[in-house]
Amino acid sequence: MRKKIVAGNWKMNNDISEGLKLASEVVNMAADEISSDVTMVLITPYIHLKSVSDLLKGSENVFLGSQNCHEQESGAFTGEISAAMLKSVGTQYVVLGHSERREYFEESDEVLAAKTDIVLKHEMTPIFCCGESLDIRENADPYAYVKQQITNSLFHLPEEEILKVVIAYEPIWAIGTGKTASKEQAQEMHASLREHIAGKYGATVANEISILYGGSAKPSNAPELFACEDVDGGLIGGASLKSRDFIDIAKSF
Repeated sequence: MRKKIVAGNWKMNNDISEGLKLASEVVNMAADEISSDVTMVLITPYIHLKSVSDLLKGSENVFLGSQNCHEQESGAFTGEISAAMLKSVGTQYVVLGHSERREYFEESDEVLAAKTDIVLKHEMTPIFCCGESLDIRENADPYAYVKQQITNSLFHLPEEEILKVVIAYEPIWAIGTGKTASKEQAQEMHASLREHIAGKYGATVANEISILYGGSAKPSNAPELFACEDVDGGLIGGASLKSRDFIDIAKSF
């Protein structure tokens, strides 16, 4: 059975006291309200990783995630963070290829393939992001575009490694554009990606990989999104900064 996952990406928000307060609220509320079969991930800025890791000790279904990772083991890469560093403070999930990283930092499919490899090497779970812009959605083949991202960055992995990857589909065209991705559009893309993975690794493998939806999910639309056959949870942005909203999303399965 595929994991049900709700991952909260704090992005560049929350100072240390705000982050600890939010994490503490989520942990306490999750213990009382969230089913044991739902995995929650707090994807924090680097400054929070160690303190939130300590706070999460003993929690049964809330885990720690990082927003990025460098593809090299170590070296003269000022401002970057390595997989070994993340692992050393208890990080369990690492977001790779978020749309903002692809756009603002020009991360290529090839770099993301290398990042995926090093995260897996250090026994953490990659949350691999993929998705298409408004221009591609309206003027090209969005399904082919997103499937190519998967092919370029993940299809070099052997079967036992691809099974350790979580995929997050981000309809970039529906974020901050005034347009909305319907549950039907989310399901169509998720099903297309699962079919694409099945073509490479077989249906059994494809049906074990969790595919999250990353298009502005919130408490009001999460239930209908999570009810879709191929949507296994969400990569949550703004709504993850409010503990009540984040918990309510996790209760939407």
